[in-house]
Amino acid sequence: MAENVPYYHPVGKEIEVFTHAYQNRLPILLKGPTGSGKSRFIESMACQLNKKLLTISCHEETSSTDLIGRFIIKGAETVWLDGPLTIAIKEGYLIYLDEIAEARPDVIVAIHPLTDHRRELFIDKLGETFKAHEDFMLVASFNPGYQRGFKELKPSTRQRFVAMTFNYPNAKIETEILINESKVEPEMAKKLVALGIKIRNLSELGLTETVSTRLLVDAGKLIQSGLSKRLAVKVAVVEPLTDDPQILSALNDLTDLMI
Repeated sequence: MAENVPYYHPVGKEIEVFTHAYQNRLPILLKGPTGSGKSRFIESMACQLNKKLLTISCHEETSSTDLIGRFIIKGAETVWLDGPLTIAIKEGYLIYLDEIAEARPDVIVAIHPLTDHRRELFIDKLGETFKAHEDFMLVASFNPGYQRGFKELKPSTRQRFVAMTFNYPNAKIETEILINESKVEPEMAKKLVALGIKIRNLSELGLTETVSTRLLVDAGKLIQSGLSKRLAVKVAVVEPLTDDPQILSALNDLTDLMI
């Protein structure tokens, strides 16, 4: 089983917290920027616990119907089709609602009874209430630095979860992650991490999202496969961050200095 566990390097006590939350069947909220390891962490924990994981990438059109289920026409009859949340509840799976704040408000309303002592889901279209399987666990994530206004999670929702903040790892750990994930040479991994940290500290650029560990891993993979170092950084790190010509020029100049 251990061979199939996705690589994840802990940066704190997150594995210990998750394990205890699972033992107590408490829902977890992961807070942190894009590419900071939230999804990989959940994949790794699901494998370690030997539990099936269903992941839903939420967006502004994601509704409770998408999660719970709907009636569909099959031949000459109408039949009910369970959604991923209902399946997870019945079968005892882990379900991961990625970027939950992006989903429509009715999603939050639907999951509330699953995040307290009731651990149940009412399906109004069926007129039935389903108790969650003993092994069921709800995990959600969102990016507090990116969400604004109505996209913010309400305190009444936040307080239903055990919450953990994820951030980019320190230089030593991030270097180890790059070496493991991209197989890039250690010296090159250090340079990529140093560049990432430098860009993250350039707050004056006003980037909506900054350099994630994921982007650095992608650059490492391209370099390891033979693409020139600076071109790899340009297409994997610099270009995904912005379309502004001046910022692109500044980041490319920085890359030329550091790589």
